[in-house]
Amino acid sequence: MPKVQRALISVYDKAGIADFSRKLSELNVEIISTGGTAKHLNESGIATTSVTQVTAFPEILGGRVKTLHPMIFGGLLALRDDATHMRELEEHQIASIDLVVVNLYPFEATVAKEDASLQQVLENIDIGGPCLIRAAAKNFKDVAVVTSPRQYELVLHELQDNDGELSLKTRRTLSATAFETTMAYDAAIHHYLSKETHETAGLPSSIHFDLEKVKDLRYGENPHQKAALYRARGQQPSGPLGARQLHGKALSYNNLLDANAALGILQEFETPCVAIVKHNNPCGVATGSSLAVAYENARATDPVSAFGSIVGLNRRVDIDAARAISEIFTEVVLAPGYSADALNLLRRKKNVRLLELASIGSLNKAEHQLTRIQGGVLVQDQDFMEDSDINLKVVSARQPTSDELTALKFGWQICKWVKSNAIVYCRADRTIGIGAGQMSRVDSSHIAADKARKMGLDLAGTVLASDAFFPFRDGVDIAAEAGATAIIQPGGSIRDDEVIQAANEHGLAMVFSGVRHFRH
Repeated sequence: MPKVQRALISVYDKAGIADFSRKLSELNVEIISTGGTAKHLNESGIATTSVTQVTAFPEILGGRVKTLHPMIFGGLLALRDDATHMRELEEHQIASIDLVVVNLYPFEATVAKEDASLQQVLENIDIGGPCLIRAAAKNFKDVAVVTSPRQYELVLHELQDNDGELSLKTRRTLSATAFETTMAYDAAIHHYLSKETHETAGLPSSIHFDLEKVKDLRYGENPHQKAALYRARGQQPSGPLGARQLHGKALSYNNLLDANAALGILQEFETPCVAIVKHNNPCGVATGSSLAVAYENARATDPVSAFGSIVGLNRRVDIDAARAISEIFTEVVLAPGYSADALNLLRRKKNVRLLELASIGSLNKAEHQLTRIQGGVLVQDQDFMEDSDINLKVVSARQPTSDELTALKFGWQICKWVKSNAIVYCRADRTIGIGAGQMSRVDSSHIAADKARKMGLDLAGTVLASDAFFPFRDGVDIAAEAGATAIIQPGGSIRDDEVIQAANEHGLAMVFSGVRHFRH
């Protein structure tokens, strides 16, 4: 184990560096340092040798070039057991460096600022720091590299306990962390610089994952599956990750999935809306003059499934909504805020988890959807379209009334959040029956109508939304028998003429959207 005799320290984040350096000095480690770090250490009473003294060359270009010099990198990259390398060091009077302590310019923090200019962002791309880290990490057999204040204590303890030496295992572990650091840093820069190109050029030629663990979860979808929550490094937390938990035990894997689905539905509406989600499917959605009214109407769609569900609301929860929610067991409540009395009431429920979002926001259409398959990843755009992009076409003999058209648009917003094959019976402000996840569309049609009847809901005068075309007329026949008066569907079946004829026979209005909303 080589003894640490010489350290190069150049850090942006100076937390703890003075104490760390002082203890290195107590171990008789010579410290080389760059401008700002040297000034900080000298003011703390710690002797340093400046990089300019080592290189006999000043910092130039406003500090852009400091350590990029053979006198530094020769001392980092020389193999101690290679006689030729050591002879060259001696020939050029280059002293070896045994420890590098570097953390990088705050590129991610700079990008996260809404008012950050391109020039500010570019100036926070560190050049010398990653080069030092990579050189030291490559030569971990002889050099140790420290990239975070979190590592100071571990490194110091080992140096103190082993007469100034670090084990090969420790140096290799530090090396792996160092390369992870530079990889993440480069990925953040790539993401920033390529974002505009990706938005205009479609799907990227390659995708780099840079995720950091937020926390371990108790388990995954099932108790025998391990699980953890990760977030995109360097990006502002959004969605369920950006929520503040006000009450209740830790969120589970399934809680997070369902909360994300509820949030997506809420982002479809500007009027007060409540979405009740179970197993990643809405079991009731409604808008209303108040959240309490919307919640009661959403729950009425399927009160049995609403038990143990996730409830999303797109307005601050008031006491009336809180009273309605607290009537049955609810796993999670997600909202942009809670009145004091609503919060006090809901907190009386021991097992409910209360999440507060800064805002509901809108679906980030720039983000891609990713699904892991064996050996690869499927990537697609979000299922997002502006209203102006959808050209509704009436294909039936009867035109829909204005009320029917409003209800059809509501159902169309909901059915895209229902697992395929999806059928939604609804009125203008609430769902009435939902059929989800069936292999046959006609089965989904039966289930949606049957569930509504079991809940005592009146299907007469409802409209039906289908996420994909009807391959046969039987789905239309079921809708008419149930009492629906209008249907919205994408169209595009080879039997569209038969399906339209069925609508005309029943006196139904039928609208083609030209857009499919499969959700697997």
